[in-house]
Amino acid sequence: MSQSSHSHDHAGHDHGHGHHHHHGHHHHHHHGAPAEAGPFPWRRMGWAVLLVLFAVAAASLVQVRSGEATVITRFGNPARVLLEPGLNWRWPAPFEAAIPVDLRLRTTSSGLQDVGTRDGLRIIVQAYVAWRVQGDADNVQRFMRAVQNQPDEAARQIRTFVGSALETTASSFDLANLVNTDASQVRIADFEAQLRQQIEQQLLSTYGVRVVQVGVERLTLPSVTLTATVDRMRAERETIATERTAIGKREAAQIRSGAERDARIVQADATVKAADIEAQSRVEAAQIYGRAYASSPQLYNLLRSLDTLGTVVTPGTKLILRTDAAPFRVLVDGPPNLPGKAAGSQP
Repeated sequence: MSQSSHSHDHAGHDHGHGHHHHHGHHHHHHHGAPAEAGPFPWRRMGWAVLLVLFAVAAASLVQVRSGEATVITRFGNPARVLLEPGLNWRWPAPFEAAIPVDLRLRTTSSGLQDVGTRDGLRIIVQAYVAWRVQGDADNVQRFMRAVQNQPDEAARQIRTFVGSALETTASSFDLANLVNTDASQVRIADFEAQLRQQIEQQLLSTYGVRVVQVGVERLTLPSVTLTATVDRMRAERETIATERTAIGKREAAQIRSGAERDARIVQADATVKAADIEAQSRVEAAQIYGRAYASSPQLYNLLRSLDTLGTVVTPGTKLILRTDAAPFRVLVDGPPNLPGKAAGSQP
């Protein structure tokens, strides 16, 4: 009896212990899980929402750089243009997208072009164009539509425009206006201005591109044109030389004629003066002879006879003449007795 109740008690004790253990384990599993798992998913979800919001905000920010414009497209169509550098907002993709457009200065060369001048000669000319996209909303969108925002494509089309404009512009100038040894005849600046006028309005209205500068960077002559140019320059030089030679000859003839005229005048004056002097000398000599004859006729005759002898007789002269005739009478008779001396010599 006691053994069975003891067994029963033991069994009951085991049962009670087992039941208590099972119940305790079940209670711990049932109440402990919600206590720890409850707040954890909410925290994770909050972080995820914050990350999503941050990503959306970052995707909505647009930075406009200096030297660029940004076109905001809505479902592929341009909606607005941002021109001021800095941060702006847009709807995130795929609603809106941001496309940068370069506004910096670019330079495009036409390459060597064979064009004709107004006087029918050929030249090889190369020009450059400095250009940039005009920085306003309409022209930025015009550039986007025309070349799909591709500067290289824009440069290719600008090169074509410049090549056509070079042909038109060159036909308005003679070769001498572009190649000349006389700097005053060269009109390269006019050529560049006309070339710019040919292209700038069309480039702005078609591509939204503003032309900043146009210049000729190279100008050469084909061999045929070079020969013609050299011939023209030679002809010009020969014409100038001929004109100058003619002018020199004319001036020399004028100088020579003037000198001869002056010489004739001087010679005539000298001849007149010489004749006057000679006539005056003869008059004075006649007066002297007259005075001499009046004072002493015999001495006058003697002197005149001696003058005659001095003229006729030379060292090689042999004369046979009568000595009783003049002028040899003087040699025989001797000098005449002068009245004054004869009277004075008398004692």
